[in-house]
Amino acid sequence: MKAVSSLRNLETLTLGRGQLGDTFFHALADCNMLRTLNVTDATLGNGIQEIPINHDRLRHLQLIKCRVMRISVRCPQLETMSLKRSNMAQAQLNCPLLHELDIGSCHKLSDAAIRAAALSCPLLESLDMTNCSCVSDETLREISGACANLRILNASYCPSISLESVRLPMLTVLKLDNCDGITSASMAAIAYSNMLEVLELDNCSLLTSVSLDLPRLQHLRLVHCRKFADLNLRTLMLSSIMVSNCPALHRINLTSNSLQKLALQKQESLTTLSLQCQSLQEVDLTDCESLTDSICEVFSDEGGCPMLKSLILDNCESLKAARFCSTSLMSLSLGGCRAVTTLELTCPYLQQVCLDGCDHLERASFCPVGLRSLNLGICPKLGMLVIEAPNMVSLELKGCGVLSDASINCPLLTSLDASFCSQLKDECLSATAASCPLIETLILMSCPSIGYDGLRSLCSLDHLSTLDLSYTFLMDLLPVFESCLQLKVLRLQACKYLTDSSLEPLYKQGALRSLEELDLSYGSICQSAIEELLACCTNLIHVNLNGCANMHDLDWATVGPSDMIQCENLLRPTDESPERLLQILNCVGCPNIRKVLIPPSARCFHLSSLNLSLSVNLKEVDISCLNLCFLNLSNCSSLEILKLDCPKLTSLFLPSCNIDGHTLEAAISQCSTLETLDIRFCPKIISVSMGRLRTLCHSLKRIFSSFQPV
Repeated sequence: MKAVSSLRNLETLTLGRGQLGDTFFHALADCNMLRTLNVTDATLGNGIQEIPINHDRLRHLQLIKCRVMRISVRCPQLETMSLKRSNMAQAQLNCPLLHELDIGSCHKLSDAAIRAAALSCPLLESLDMTNCSCVSDETLREISGACANLRILNASYCPSISLESVRLPMLTVLKLDNCDGITSASMAAIAYSNMLEVLELDNCSLLTSVSLDLPRLQHLRLVHCRKFADLNLRTLMLSSIMVSNCPALHRINLTSNSLQKLALQKQESLTTLSLQCQSLQEVDLTDCESLTDSICEVFSDEGGCPMLKSLILDNCESLKAARFCSTSLMSLSLGGCRAVTTLELTCPYLQQVCLDGCDHLERASFCPVGLRSLNLGICPKLGMLVIEAPNMVSLELKGCGVLSDASINCPLLTSLDASFCSQLKDECLSATAASCPLIETLILMSCPSIGYDGLRSLCSLDHLSTLDLSYTFLMDLLPVFESCLQLKVLRLQACKYLTDSSLEPLYKQGALRSLEELDLSYGSICQSAIEELLACCTNLIHVNLNGCANMHDLDWATVGPSDMIQCENLLRPTDESPERLLQILNCVGCPNIRKVLIPPSARCFHLSSLNLSLSVNLKEVDISCLNLCFLNLSNCSSLEILKLDCPKLTSLFLPSCNIDGHTLEAAISQCSTLETLDIRFCPKIISVSMGRLRTLCHSLKRIFSSFQPV
């Protein structure tokens, strides 16, 4: 009181957590400049008396969570007042200019007290009576008649109101959350609110249908309405709608010119959806498991959504035939639609499609689409495919084991993976090669139906650089050598029917002069053919010979310069031996290799990586390579002799090898840049100290061993 009496120019006063007596409120009249008074969690008076609040200039008053029996407010300039969560039984108001009143959670206010308070404010524009359980329709009718300017009404948690005969024509915001009395009949009253912009009906448990034609409605919420089944809404200005967790909802009819995004996730009973939404761009119907094939018509060009760009129908398990014809659709997701067997897309601007989980898809047509890439490898039952995609550059059909009829017209396609397409035949490959002339990478792994004629058709692929024919039954590679002149990568893993003569054009006739990578892993090529190949095809950069059981030794000391020059039809100068371009050589798991000898005369100046791991019979390794950086001899359990002259070697792996400590020391003494050494599980070098190894090779940074250093 003393402080207030000395602050004559005070404009805002905020108090709380105390007791304010009658004299305090009388003293406020002396603060002529006071405009805002906020009192929170306080006891006013002695709890049983009436507290008068009289002030000629007060504009904003908040008495929140206060304990008082009665209050009397006479503030002729007051504009906003909040009595939220206060326990008064009566509030007498004389505030002719009041336009905002909040009496939310004032549980002791009776219906008559609320009516009297509101009726005394003829200019009222906003009324919040949330959780005032005693409010009746009669009170709302009288308020609607006396407060002609009422724009905002929040009557949430008022179970007694049903809006029977209530008319609120100027209302713009109406919130009726958790109102048990609101039913479909209440929509007749709401329909009179032509100015309504916001409507909230969350948790109205008896509401079964909403049918409204409100020209200004912009926002609608219908959440957790357990009996709600039918929505019919015509509002051209609607821009936001939230419908969620309405388990009985089965029909929606929606008209709007402003709505851009619609999300109706997990509406399990929804079977009918009718949309006339000229601006709608995004729709999410995830987990609407009752939607049938008719939904496709809604989102096609004639369906009422001409601007639709993104459509999500994930886990719509009743869809069987998905057919869309849309000139606006750019993104489509059908993830988890396991019942879909037919897909037809005529969407020229479609850029994204997700078919994850569509494992029963049998027929698919993309004509035309704007996709740049497409993965159908997750559709194992796909038997018929038609694609017309002028922008597509990558197509993956990996695992489409029953695909037998495929028409692919993608003039810009550069990568095609048809691995494990066991039913794909020569006719299909020939047609694809003719219509997709820019293919650079072609994967035909485990395509046993591809034969001579199909490979001959590859002559039209002038840019083909990578070809994978692994796990096929090919016996003749002549069509590859004749048709794929620009080939850089050729993979022939596990081609068991290739004979020694199958590769002769490579090392005897100079075929595929641009070839840089060759994979003959797990094949049956004999030792002599491998030796000639490695000797004559000096242009190879990367060679894989993993699991070649017929490979006995890798002895390049026996191949002299004269032998290498004699390779038929290879144009090389005769005054010097050819230089090998080989950089990577992998001979993993070759059980019959016993010796590896690569002397300087082999001219392997570029060899940087050599992997001989799991060659269990390998006993001797003698390598002299200036640029070798990586050497893997892991699990070469018979290895006893190791000689290295590799000044640039940085990584040496010797786990489970049989060499002794002296052999290891001698080997690494010539490797001045070695950084990583792995000698785990080497039984004969357990006595070698870490200090000795680091002394011999100062560059060592990491030593992996299975024993404690001595």
